[in-house]
Amino acid sequence: MKSYRKELWFNVPTRRAFINITPQVEECLRESGIKEGLVLVNAMHITASVFINDDEPGLHQDYDDWLEALAPHEPISRYRHNRTGEDNGDAHLKRQIMGREVVVAVTAGRLDFGPWEQIFYGEFDGRRRKRVLVKIIGE
Repeated sequence: MKSYRKELWFNVPTRRAFINITPQVEECLRESGIKEGLVLVNAMHITASVFINDDEPGLHQDYDDWLEALAPHEPISRYRHNRTGEDNGDAHLKRQIMGREVVVAVTAGRLDFGPWEQIFYGEFDGRRRKRVLVKIIGE
């Protein structure tokens, strides 16, 4: 069995964003040479997410609106976490809802997706460098 590991780095200039990282993950898969196996894509920061869904701008705006309604950024005093001097209590909750990682099957050297599926990096407390781990195992 082979194993491959790579970190993808992001520095999102806004507080929140959704970035389609499918092309970067596909490039990792090509680099790995693995034809059958599994890909793990994992946000390595507790205020960011990796998830799978459709690459449709209306849906992304719906996500942003929905998450902000569930866990609004302001007033920052509403979150006990922010008593530590942070202002990102909402980002931790948004990440919990959207998830930490995804696993995708690799079949015949390709990501084995359903219709319209793409991999996204969700940023909820941007404006600094953060990373995503891509780990691929298989043959």
